[in-house]
Amino acid sequence: MSLNDQVSAERLHIGFFGLRNAGKSSLVNAVTGQSLAVVSHISGTTTDPVKKAMELLPLGPVVVIDTPGIDDSGPLGELRVNRTKQVINYTDIAILVIDGAKGCAQADRELIRLFQDKSIPYILVYNKSDLLTYIPSPAPNEIYVSAEQKTNICQLKEMIGRLAKREENKKNIIGDLLSPGDFVLLVVPIDSAAPKGRLILPQQQTIRDALEAGAIPVVVREGELPKALLGLSRPPRLVITDSQVFQSVSKDTPSHIPLTSFSILFARYKGNLSALVKGAAALASLKDGDTVLISEGCTHHRQCNDIGTVKMPSWLLAYTKKELRFCFTSGTEFPEDLSSYALVIHCGGCMLNEKEMKSRIRRCMEFDVPITNYGTAIAKMHGILERSLEPFSNEL
Repeated sequence: MSLNDQVSAERLHIGFFGLRNAGKSSLVNAVTGQSLAVVSHISGTTTDPVKKAMELLPLGPVVVIDTPGIDDSGPLGELRVNRTKQVINYTDIAILVIDGAKGCAQADRELIRLFQDKSIPYILVYNKSDLLTYIPSPAPNEIYVSAEQKTNICQLKEMIGRLAKREENKKNIIGDLLSPGDFVLLVVPIDSAAPKGRLILPQQQTIRDALEAGAIPVVVREGELPKALLGLSRPPRLVITDSQVFQSVSKDTPSHIPLTSFSILFARYKGNLSALVKGAAALASLKDGDTVLISEGCTHHRQCNDIGTVKMPSWLLAYTKKELRFCFTSGTEFPEDLSSYALVIHCGGCMLNEKEMKSRIRRCMEFDVPITNYGTAIAKMHGILERSLEPFSNEL
Protein backbone atom coordinates (compact mmCIF):
# COMPACT_ATOMS: atom_id res chain seq x y z
CA MET A 1 0.00 0.00 0.00
CA SER A 2 1.52 3.34 -1.02
CA LEU A 3 1.24 6.39 1.18
CA ASN A 4 -1.31 7.86 -1.19
CA ASP A 5 -3.52 4.77 -0.75
CA GLN A 6 -3.88 5.45 2.98
CA VAL A 7 -7.51 5.72 4.03
CA SER A 8 -8.75 9.24 4.84
CA ALA A 9 -9.53 8.37 8.47
CA GLU A 10 -5.83 7.60 9.05
CA ARG A 11 -4.51 10.78 7.39
CA LEU A 12 -3.55 14.02 9.08
CA HIS A 13 -6.51 16.44 8.70
CA ILE A 14 -5.45 20.06 8.05
CA GLY A 15 -8.28 22.61 8.24
CA PHE A 16 -8.10 26.16 6.81
CA PHE A 17 -10.33 28.62 8.71
CA GLY A 18 -10.98 32.34 8.75
CA LEU A 19 -13.22 35.19 7.65
CA ARG A 20 -14.71 35.54 4.21
CA ASN A 21 -12.23 36.99 1.72
CA ALA A 22 -9.23 36.43 3.99
CA GLY A 23 -7.83 34.32 1.16
CA LYS A 24 -8.40 30.81 2.57
CA SER A 25 -9.11 29.21 -0.79
CA SER A 26 -6.19 30.99 -2.48
CA LEU A 27 -3.90 29.80 0.30
CA VAL A 28 -5.21 26.22 0.05
CA ASN A 29 -4.43 26.24 -3.67
CA ALA A 30 -0.96 27.72 -3.05
CA VAL A 31 -0.10 25.17 -0.36
CA THR A 32 -1.40 22.16 -2.31
CA GLY A 33 -0.16 23.33 -5.71
CA GLN A 34 -3.60 22.48 -7.10
CA SER A 35 -6.79 24.34 -7.98
CA LEU A 36 -8.52 22.56 -5.15
CA ALA A 37 -10.77 25.44 -4.09
CA VAL A 38 -12.75 27.96 -6.17
CA VAL A 39 -11.21 31.42 -5.81
CA SER A 40 -13.17 34.65 -6.19
CA HIS A 41 -13.15 38.20 -4.84
CA ILE A 42 -16.85 37.74 -4.02
CA SER A 43 -17.38 37.06 -0.30
CA GLY A 44 -18.79 33.64 0.57
CA THR A 45 -17.63 31.76 -2.52
CA THR A 46 -16.89 28.67 -0.41
CA THR A 47 -20.35 27.52 0.73
CA ASP A 48 -19.50 24.05 2.07
CA PRO A 49 -16.34 22.45 3.44
CA VAL A 50 -14.19 21.14 0.58
CA LYS A 51 -12.09 18.07 1.48
CA LYS A 52 -9.30 16.56 -0.57
CA ALA A 53 -7.20 13.51 0.33
CA MET A 54 -3.79 14.00 -1.20
CA GLU A 55 -0.03 13.67 -0.84
CA LEU A 56 1.46 16.90 0.49
CA LEU A 57 5.24 17.10 0.75
CA PRO A 58 6.99 17.10 3.15
CA LEU A 59 4.04 15.84 5.21
CA GLY A 60 2.92 12.74 3.28
CA PRO A 61 -0.74 11.64 3.07
CA VAL A 62 -3.13 14.31 4.39
CA VAL A 63 -6.70 15.56 4.08
CA VAL A 64 -6.86 19.28 3.31
CA ILE A 65 -10.12 21.05 4.24
CA ASP A 66 -11.21 24.47 2.97
CA THR A 67 -14.08 25.91 5.03
CA PRO A 68 -16.71 28.63 4.57
CA GLY A 69 -16.05 31.99 6.22
CA ILE A 70 -16.71 31.98 9.96
CA ASP A 71 -18.40 35.41 9.60
CA ASP A 72 -21.02 34.29 7.07
CA SER A 73 -24.45 35.79 7.69
CA GLY A 74 -28.15 35.13 7.10
CA PRO A 75 -30.02 31.82 7.53
CA LEU A 76 -27.82 29.98 5.01
CA GLY A 77 -24.73 31.66 6.40
CA GLU A 78 -25.54 30.35 9.86
CA LEU A 79 -25.75 26.82 8.47
CA ARG A 80 -22.35 27.30 6.78
CA VAL A 81 -20.81 28.54 10.02
CA ASN A 82 -22.15 25.46 11.80
CA ARG A 83 -20.58 23.28 9.10
CA THR A 84 -17.28 25.05 9.67
CA LYS A 85 -17.48 24.44 13.42
CA GLN A 86 -18.18 20.74 12.74
CA VAL A 87 -14.92 20.57 10.78
CA ILE A 88 -13.03 21.67 13.90
CA ASN A 89 -14.13 18.41 15.56
CA TYR A 90 -12.00 16.35 13.16
CA THR A 91 -9.15 18.79 12.51
CA ASP A 92 -5.66 17.70 13.60
CA ILE A 93 -3.91 20.96 12.65
CA ALA A 94 -5.75 24.27 12.15
CA ILE A 95 -4.58 27.05 9.83
CA LEU A 96 -6.24 30.35 10.72
CA VAL A 97 -6.02 32.62 7.68
CA ILE A 98 -6.14 36.32 8.59
CA ASP A 99 -6.27 39.26 6.20
CA GLY A 100 -2.89 40.83 6.94
CA ALA A 101 -4.11 44.27 5.89
CA LYS A 102 -7.01 44.17 8.38
CA GLY A 103 -5.48 42.26 11.26
CA CYS A 104 -7.01 39.81 13.72
CA ALA A 105 -10.78 40.26 14.07
CA GLN A 106 -13.07 39.26 16.93
CA ALA A 107 -14.28 36.20 14.96
CA ASP A 108 -10.64 35.16 14.50
CA ARG A 109 -10.06 35.39 18.25
CA GLU A 110 -13.15 33.26 18.87
CA LEU A 111 -11.74 30.60 16.53
CA ILE A 112 -8.45 30.68 18.45
CA ARG A 113 -10.37 30.02 21.67
CA LEU A 114 -12.13 27.07 20.01
CA PHE A 115 -8.79 25.63 18.89
CA GLN A 116 -7.40 26.04 22.40
CA ASP A 117 -10.49 24.54 24.07
CA LYS A 118 -10.21 21.46 21.85
CA SER A 119 -6.39 21.27 22.18
CA ILE A 120 -5.87 21.67 18.42
CA PRO A 121 -2.42 22.97 17.42
CA TYR A 122 -2.80 25.98 15.13
CA ILE A 123 -0.87 28.45 12.99
CA LEU A 124 -1.87 32.08 12.46
CA VAL A 125 -1.27 32.90 8.80
CA TYR A 126 -1.40 36.60 7.90
CA ASN A 127 -2.21 36.57 4.19
CA LYS A 128 -1.80 39.37 1.58
CA SER A 129 1.63 40.35 2.86
CA ASP A 130 2.30 41.82 -0.60
CA LEU A 131 -0.11 44.64 0.31
CA LEU A 132 1.72 45.55 3.51
CA THR A 133 4.35 48.30 3.78
CA TYR A 134 5.58 46.97 7.12
CA ILE A 135 5.72 43.36 8.34
CA PRO A 136 6.20 42.93 12.12
CA SER A 137 8.24 40.10 13.60
CA PRO A 138 5.87 37.12 13.86
CA ALA A 139 5.41 34.97 16.97
CA PRO A 140 6.60 31.32 16.76
CA ASN A 141 3.15 30.14 15.57
CA GLU A 142 2.64 33.05 13.14
CA ILE A 143 3.74 33.65 9.57
CA TYR A 144 3.16 36.34 6.94
CA VAL A 145 2.47 35.02 3.44
CA SER A 146 1.10 36.08 0.10
CA ALA A 147 -1.00 33.37 -1.52
CA GLU A 148 -1.13 35.44 -4.71
CA GLN A 149 2.65 35.97 -4.94
CA LYS A 150 3.45 32.53 -3.41
CA THR A 151 5.58 34.24 -0.76
CA ASN A 152 6.59 32.11 2.27
CA ILE A 153 4.43 29.17 1.16
CA CYS A 154 7.31 26.70 1.56
CA GLN A 155 8.03 28.11 5.01
CA LEU A 156 4.36 27.62 5.95
CA LYS A 157 4.48 23.98 4.83
CA GLU A 158 7.59 23.48 6.94
CA MET A 159 5.74 24.92 9.97
CA ILE A 160 2.84 22.53 9.34
CA GLY A 161 5.36 19.70 9.04
CA ARG A 162 6.88 20.51 12.43
CA LEU A 163 3.42 20.51 14.03
CA ALA A 164 2.61 17.23 12.30
CA LYS A 165 5.69 15.59 13.79
CA ARG A 166 4.59 16.78 17.23
CA GLU A 167 1.17 15.24 16.62
CA GLU A 168 2.55 11.88 15.45
CA ASN A 169 1.46 9.12 17.80
CA LYS A 170 1.86 5.72 16.24
CA LYS A 171 -0.80 3.45 17.68
CA ASN A 172 -1.54 -0.18 17.06
CA ILE A 173 -4.88 -1.80 16.45
CA ILE A 174 -3.59 -5.16 17.56
CA GLY A 175 0.17 -5.28 16.92
CA ASP A 176 1.14 -4.43 20.50
CA LEU A 177 -0.81 -7.48 21.73
CA LEU A 178 1.06 -9.91 19.46
CA SER A 179 4.53 -11.37 19.15
CA PRO A 180 6.22 -12.50 15.93
CA GLY A 181 4.95 -15.92 14.92
CA ASP A 182 1.69 -15.70 16.89
CA PHE A 183 -1.44 -16.97 15.20
CA VAL A 184 -4.36 -14.54 15.28
CA LEU A 185 -7.69 -15.88 14.06
CA LEU A 186 -10.11 -13.40 12.47
CA VAL A 187 -13.77 -14.37 12.03
CA VAL A 188 -15.31 -12.55 9.07
CA PRO A 189 -18.94 -13.28 8.15
CA ILE A 190 -19.77 -13.20 4.46
CA ASP A 191 -23.43 -12.22 4.30
CA SER A 192 -25.67 -9.92 2.27
CA ALA A 193 -24.28 -6.85 4.04
CA ALA A 194 -20.65 -7.72 3.25
CA PRO A 195 -19.11 -5.66 0.42
CA LYS A 196 -18.84 -7.70 -2.77
CA GLY A 197 -15.33 -8.94 -3.43
CA ARG A 198 -13.62 -7.26 -0.48
CA LEU A 199 -13.34 -7.04 3.29
CA ILE A 200 -14.61 -4.08 5.27
CA LEU A 201 -12.08 -1.51 6.45
CA PRO A 202 -11.61 -2.63 10.10
CA GLN A 203 -10.88 -6.16 8.91
CA GLN A 204 -8.35 -4.95 6.33
CA GLN A 205 -6.59 -2.68 8.81
CA THR A 206 -6.44 -5.34 11.54
CA ILE A 207 -4.92 -7.87 9.14
CA ARG A 208 -2.32 -5.32 8.03
CA ASP A 209 -1.44 -4.44 11.64
CA ALA A 210 -1.04 -8.12 12.52
CA LEU A 211 1.25 -8.67 9.52
CA GLU A 212 3.39 -5.67 10.49
CA ALA A 213 3.80 -7.23 13.95
CA GLY A 214 5.15 -10.41 12.35
CA ALA A 215 2.10 -12.41 13.40
CA ILE A 216 0.22 -14.92 11.23
CA PRO A 217 -3.39 -13.89 10.58
CA VAL A 218 -5.84 -16.65 9.68
CA VAL A 219 -9.18 -15.48 8.26
CA VAL A 220 -12.31 -17.66 8.34
CA ARG A 221 -16.08 -17.40 8.25
CA GLU A 222 -17.91 -18.19 11.48
CA GLY A 223 -18.94 -21.64 10.18
CA GLU A 224 -15.29 -22.68 9.66
CA LEU A 225 -14.07 -21.50 13.08
CA PRO A 226 -14.10 -24.95 14.79
CA LYS A 227 -12.16 -26.54 11.89
CA ALA A 228 -9.65 -23.70 11.89
CA LEU A 229 -9.00 -24.08 15.61
CA LEU A 230 -8.44 -27.82 15.21
CA GLY A 231 -6.19 -27.27 12.19
CA LEU A 232 -3.75 -24.89 13.85
CA SER A 233 -0.57 -26.40 15.28
CA ARG A 234 -1.08 -24.38 18.47
CA PRO A 235 -3.86 -22.18 19.89
CA PRO A 236 -4.13 -18.68 18.45
CA ARG A 237 -2.95 -15.79 20.58
CA LEU A 238 -6.32 -14.12 20.00
CA VAL A 239 -9.63 -14.66 18.20
CA ILE A 240 -11.20 -11.50 16.77
CA THR A 241 -14.76 -11.57 15.49
CA ASP A 242 -17.26 -9.37 13.78
CA SER A 243 -19.67 -8.23 16.50
CA GLN A 244 -22.73 -9.58 14.72
CA VAL A 245 -21.63 -13.18 15.36
CA PHE A 246 -20.11 -12.54 18.80
CA GLN A 247 -22.38 -15.01 20.59
CA SER A 248 -21.83 -18.00 18.29
CA VAL A 249 -18.08 -17.35 18.06
CA SER A 250 -17.87 -17.18 21.86
CA LYS A 251 -19.50 -20.62 22.10
CA ASP A 252 -17.08 -22.10 19.54
CA THR A 253 -13.94 -20.56 21.07
CA PRO A 254 -12.50 -22.48 24.06
CA SER A 255 -12.42 -20.39 27.23
CA HIS A 256 -8.61 -20.48 27.46
CA ILE A 257 -8.30 -18.64 24.12
CA PRO A 258 -8.69 -14.83 24.39
CA LEU A 259 -11.60 -13.42 22.38
CA THR A 260 -12.60 -9.89 21.35
CA SER A 261 -14.20 -8.05 18.43
CA PHE A 262 -13.10 -5.63 15.73
CA SER A 263 -15.39 -2.99 17.21
CA ILE A 264 -13.81 -3.28 20.67
CA LEU A 265 -10.34 -3.08 19.12
CA PHE A 266 -11.34 0.14 17.38
CA ALA A 267 -12.80 1.53 20.61
CA ARG A 268 -9.30 1.14 22.02
CA TYR A 269 -7.55 2.31 18.84
CA LYS A 270 -9.28 5.62 18.22
CA GLY A 271 -11.84 6.12 20.98
CA ASN A 272 -11.88 5.69 24.73
CA LEU A 273 -12.37 2.06 25.68
CA SER A 274 -12.90 2.75 29.39
CA ALA A 275 -15.67 5.28 28.66
CA LEU A 276 -17.39 2.97 26.19
CA VAL A 277 -17.28 0.03 28.62
CA LYS A 278 -18.74 2.28 31.33
CA GLY A 279 -21.44 3.34 28.84
CA ALA A 280 -22.40 -0.29 28.21
CA ALA A 281 -23.39 -0.60 31.86
CA ALA A 282 -26.17 1.93 31.19
CA LEU A 283 -27.99 -0.67 29.05
CA ALA A 284 -29.29 -2.26 32.24
CA SER A 285 -30.79 0.99 33.53
CA LEU A 286 -32.80 2.03 30.45
CA LYS A 287 -36.45 2.79 31.20
CA ASP A 288 -39.70 2.79 29.27
CA GLY A 289 -39.86 5.82 27.00
CA ASP A 290 -36.07 6.40 26.90
CA THR A 291 -34.58 7.46 23.56
CA VAL A 292 -31.44 5.74 22.29
CA LEU A 293 -29.32 7.37 19.58
CA ILE A 294 -27.66 4.87 17.23
CA SER A 295 -24.95 6.65 15.26
CA GLU A 296 -22.67 5.53 12.43
CA GLY A 297 -19.64 7.36 11.11
CA CYS A 298 -20.20 6.34 7.50
CA THR A 299 -23.05 6.44 5.03
CA HIS A 300 -23.95 3.24 3.21
CA HIS A 301 -26.88 1.56 1.53
CA ARG A 302 -29.07 0.03 4.23
CA GLN A 303 -29.72 -3.69 3.87
CA CYS A 304 -32.96 -5.34 4.97
CA ASN A 305 -31.21 -6.74 8.07
CA ASP A 306 -28.99 -3.72 8.74
CA ILE A 307 -27.09 -3.89 12.04
CA GLY A 308 -27.69 -0.27 13.06
CA THR A 309 -31.35 0.21 12.18
CA VAL A 310 -32.65 -3.37 12.52
CA LYS A 311 -30.45 -5.73 14.55
CA MET A 312 -29.32 -3.32 17.26
CA PRO A 313 -32.83 -2.08 18.14
CA SER A 314 -34.08 -5.68 18.17
CA TRP A 315 -31.31 -6.81 20.53
CA LEU A 316 -31.89 -3.80 22.79
CA LEU A 317 -35.63 -4.41 23.07
CA ALA A 318 -35.05 -8.10 23.84
CA TYR A 319 -32.34 -7.35 26.42
CA THR A 320 -34.01 -4.46 28.26
CA LYS A 321 -37.64 -5.58 27.85
CA LYS A 322 -38.49 -1.86 27.76
CA GLU A 323 -40.44 0.32 25.35
CA LEU A 324 -37.60 2.33 23.82
CA ARG A 325 -37.48 5.01 21.15
CA PHE A 326 -34.67 5.09 18.58
CA CYS A 327 -33.02 7.86 16.58
CA PHE A 328 -30.39 7.30 13.89
CA THR A 329 -27.60 9.43 12.43
CA SER A 330 -24.84 8.64 9.95
CA GLY A 331 -21.81 10.24 8.33
CA THR A 332 -20.84 13.67 9.59
CA GLU A 333 -24.21 14.22 11.27
CA PHE A 334 -24.00 14.03 15.05
CA PRO A 335 -26.28 16.11 17.30
CA GLU A 336 -24.89 19.17 19.04
CA ASP A 337 -27.55 18.82 21.74
CA LEU A 338 -27.62 15.33 23.28
CA SER A 339 -29.82 16.14 26.26
CA SER A 340 -32.82 14.18 24.95
CA TYR A 341 -30.96 10.84 24.79
CA ALA A 342 -30.59 8.26 27.54
CA LEU A 343 -27.80 6.43 25.70
CA VAL A 344 -25.69 6.74 22.55
CA ILE A 345 -24.53 3.59 20.74
CA HIS A 346 -21.91 4.29 18.10
CA CYS A 347 -20.40 2.13 15.39
CA GLY A 348 -16.71 1.22 15.55
CA GLY A 349 -15.84 4.53 13.85
CA CYS A 350 -13.50 3.12 11.21
CA MET A 351 -14.41 5.92 8.78
CA LEU A 352 -13.84 8.66 11.38
CA ASN A 353 -10.44 9.93 12.42
CA GLU A 354 -9.40 9.72 16.06
CA LYS A 355 -10.08 13.44 16.63
CA GLU A 356 -13.71 13.12 15.50
CA MET A 357 -14.39 9.92 17.45
CA LYS A 358 -12.98 11.35 20.66
CA SER A 359 -14.89 14.59 20.06
CA ARG A 360 -18.17 12.66 19.94
CA ILE A 361 -17.32 10.78 23.12
CA ARG A 362 -16.36 14.02 24.85
CA ARG A 363 -19.62 15.67 23.77
CA CYS A 364 -21.60 12.82 25.33
CA MET A 365 -19.65 13.25 28.56
CA GLU A 366 -20.40 16.99 28.58
CA PHE A 367 -24.12 16.16 28.46
CA ASP A 368 -23.69 13.35 31.00
CA VAL A 369 -25.06 10.90 28.42
CA PRO A 370 -23.45 7.42 28.47
CA ILE A 371 -21.95 6.28 25.18
CA THR A 372 -20.89 2.80 24.08
CA ASN A 373 -20.23 1.17 20.72
CA TYR A 374 -21.60 -1.76 18.74
CA GLY A 375 -19.14 -4.42 19.84
CA THR A 376 -19.15 -3.42 23.50
CA ALA A 377 -22.96 -3.22 23.61
CA ILE A 378 -23.43 -6.56 21.84
CA ALA A 379 -20.96 -8.28 24.15
CA LYS A 380 -22.76 -6.81 27.17
CA MET A 381 -26.19 -7.96 25.94
CA HIS A 382 -24.91 -11.46 25.23
CA GLY A 383 -23.14 -11.81 28.58
CA ILE A 384 -19.62 -11.99 27.17
CA LEU A 385 -18.30 -8.47 27.77
CA GLU A 386 -16.00 -9.48 30.61
CA ARG A 387 -14.42 -12.17 28.46
CA SER A 388 -14.03 -9.85 25.44
CA LEU A 389 -12.13 -7.32 27.59
CA GLU A 390 -9.60 -9.81 29.03
CA PRO A 391 -6.93 -8.95 26.41
CA PHE A 392 -6.99 -5.34 27.74
CA SER A 393 -7.32 -6.05 31.46
CA ASN A 394 -4.21 -4.01 32.29
CA GLU A 395 -5.66 -0.98 30.50
CA LEU A 396 -9.04 -0.78 32.22
